[in-house]
Amino acid sequence: MKRVFWIVADSLGVGALPDAAAFGDAGANTLGSLRKSGALRVPCLERLGLFRTSDGTGPFSCVCGKAAEASKGKDTVTGHWEMCGVISPKPFPVYPDGFPPEVIDAFRERVGRGVLCNRPYSGTEVIRDYGEEHLRTGKLIVYTSADSVFQIAAHTQVVSEQELYSICRAARELLQGEHAVGRVIARPFCGEWPFTRTAGRHDFPLPPPTETVLDAICGAGQKVVAVGKIGDVFSMRGITEHIPTQNNGEGMRAVERVFAQDFRGLCYVNLVDFDMLYGHRRDTAGYAAALNALDAFLRELLPRFGDGDALLLTGDHGCDPGFSGTDHTREYVPILLWSPSLSTKDVGTRKTFADMGASVAALLSVPWRGAGTAFIE
Repeated sequence: MKRVFWIVADSLGVGALPDAAAFGDAGANTLGSLRKSGALRVPCLERLGLFRTSDGTGPFSCVCGKAAEASKGKDTVTGHWEMCGVISPKPFPVYPDGFPPEVIDAFRERVGRGVLCNRPYSGTEVIRDYGEEHLRTGKLIVYTSADSVFQIAAHTQVVSEQELYSICRAARELLQGEHAVGRVIARPFCGEWPFTRTAGRHDFPLPPPTETVLDAICGAGQKVVAVGKIGDVFSMRGITEHIPTQNNGEGMRAVERVFAQDFRGLCYVNLVDFDMLYGHRRDTAGYAAALNALDAFLRELLPRFGDGDALLLTGDHGCDPGFSGTDHTREYVPILLWSPSLSTKDVGTRKTFADMGASVAALLSVPWRGAGTAFIE
């Protein structure tokens, strides 16, 4: 295989894992909620086998299965790392009551500014509720969520985006050891109340602790083109080209541009809207419409694939829009691997997301000795 296009529909889960109850997610099923809504129109994905990954029945026309998450978590970083061969034995820390004084005091001293909020909050509501006080005082809005994140919001008239990024880097240096959150996130906003978040979001994650499949592909002299937040998730390691995007539409257009290039290697894509706009907001209709749009995109793209091209479509966790709360849900994710040169095959239920990374390495003839077992030669 010459090129693999690995598309992660962020939060596309296909049913609760056996240990979901320990995470408060018993009965969650992101795809199941979408199907029950009656709004899903995905003939391409259905033909490939998406519905089969959820209920074990129905047609499939590719290498089809589902994967369990071996890591102890249900977030973006944990999921993507595991896909690429890094299994996390313990979850990143979360802060349902806000960050403790030792964290906030050290942060204040390091950056020379006060702090507002310091508790879990919606990103749009926190700037609405604290934005005017931030403008008056210059204090930074620090908040978290159900995920392992330390988020910092600031108005661009008070703190420029570049200064905010520097503040986030300082926070990233502080948040180590027991307080090593998965991501520090810059959340700049602008305008007048109720304010608007800019497109300048930037994530500062921990670097993967061990080699990833991306490192191996780069080490073999091949390209790894990261589309969306992939570059941030891997701290730009194992990446030869980074294409930042703000939404699914930009992500799919980036895939079109990369597809037109002649290269050998991987195009690794995260489509964030499923999670950010629809899963967390429990918007089933919006989620279904976004998946319908991805299906339409694939109906146009896949007929152009040559024998040396392959598509791998999956999720990184669940975020069931029909479930209670606003958190991610601990679910299986689909495996849909298609190429004109691959035969159909049911690969069943894999024990780890890492089997996908191992299979990508095998497709690209890249040696991989890390976690995961390839389900394709």
